[in-house]
Order: sequence, then structure tokens, then C-alpha cells
Amino acid sequence: MAQEDAGSQNSISSQPMAKFAHDEVVPYQNSQLDKKEQVADMFNSIAYRYDFMNRFLSVGIDVWWRKKAISQLKTLAPKQILDVATGTGDVAILTYRMLKPEKITGIDISTGMLELGKQKIEKLALSDKIQLQKGDSEVITFEDNHFDAITVAFGVRNFQNLDKGLKEMYRVLKPGGKLVVLEFSKADSGVLSALFNFYMNKVTPAIGKLFAKNKDAYQYLNDSVQAFPEGQTFLTIMHDAGFTQTYLKKLSLGICTIYCGSK
Repeated sequence: MAQEDAGSQNSISSQPMAKFAHDEVVPYQNSQLDKKEQVADMFNSIAYRYDFMNRFLSVGIDVWWRKKAISQLKTLAPKQILDVATGTGDVAILTYRMLKPEKITGIDISTGMLELGKQKIEKLALSDKIQLQKGDSEVITFEDNHFDAITVAFGVRNFQNLDKGLKEMYRVLKPGGKLVVLEFSKADSGVLSALFNFYMNKVTPAIGKLFAKNKDAYQYLNDSVQAFPEGQTFLTIMHDAGFTQTYLKKLSLGICTIYCGSK
């Protein structure tokens, strides 16, 4: 669904930041740390099992989801790409293989995830093309209008302030540039939705406890998915952050959704 222009960048940045239900969802209920710190600690603790758990829990379909998201940038042919919440660099690596941009910069708040990502990139001899560094989606350390495209795969749910993160990504995106967000969503079918909810709420935390030794991390996955403002609601939030020409594509009967917007 296309949206009309939301106004100038200055008027957008001067608006107060909105808060959403998922902003308050945290991995550890009894922790005194804020969401950002908890999320960083959570991913540090499961980093060694993260890639395995992604393939195992999704039966490998997550790779196809990522490829479908990256394909939204093919006609744009971006040269400079920012991958936010890059984790172990899966999207950055796939993006380079599919689009061959000049440079991809990946940022993440988890040093544990970044270290594994850097090892993967070095083994693939892509260190001159993909650079991973510690970085916060809400305070991106690049100048305005710097990147041709920005990707975020399964990361916006983890933002401490979704509105602020979106506005920061809008700021560093060049005019004519494009944001592609890949995120879990609730299944369309009633029966499938019930099965998906059971899987996410019961099976996934149990598997997380068994293999990653962290049930809370995978319970948080379900809780954050349930609270996330998905579908047309998220497109409206993107539009309010300044993005135009917004649209979504549902994947796997709505279990996952691609959201896109331009500057």
C-alpha cells in the first residue's frame, strides 16, 4: 500500500517519539537493566547457538525469507548498504552474494554475535566488502543521507524505541533509498495461527532451553512477536517516521512479513 509524503525530515525529527507495546517487552522480567541492555546480554548468551537455532526452528525456511527480503532491492542496485541488527552477518553475506554492492556495513549491540559474524566473513574472504561493528539502531553513527539501502531482519522487535530506530534509519538513508524490514508476524489462517502460537509459546522455549540453555530468550521471541504492531499498523508507523511508497509482502501464510519504504 503506497503512502503519501509525510513531510520534511526536520518536521519528522522534531516530533515526539511514540511508544509501542512491544517496546516494553523484555527478555528477563526480574532484571533491572533496560531493554537494550537485556537484549544485548540475551544475544551474547545464545550467540554460539544462534545460527543453528534459526535453521532448526524454521526448518531452514528462514534462508528463503531472507532472500525474498533482499530481492526487494534488486531494481535499486544499491552501492552502500547498512544492515541493522546484523547479528552473525547472515543477511549481510546473502546481500553481498545477491546484489554485489560496493560495501555493506552491519551494526549490532551484541559483541558476541558480531564476533561470530566477523569470523564467518573472514573465512569467506569478504572482509573488504562487509564490515561489522558495534552500533545502536537508535543512535546510528553515520551522517545524514549516507546509505542507498538499509536492511533489518528480525531486529525491529528488539528496538528499545521502535519510533526512534525508524527515524534514525530514515535519517541516514539517501533520498531515493529504500528500507527493507523482515519480521515475524501472526499467521493468517485460524488453524495455522493456533498451531503457530503453540509452537512459539511452548515448543520454541523448550527447544531453546535444551539447545541454547536459555528458555527466557526464546520465550521473549514469542512475547515480542505477539506484541509487535504488524501489518498495516507497521506501515503506518513507517510512514509517520517519514517513509513513502510503503508496502508489505506476507510470506508463508503470514508467519513472516517483508515491509518496505522509501525516502
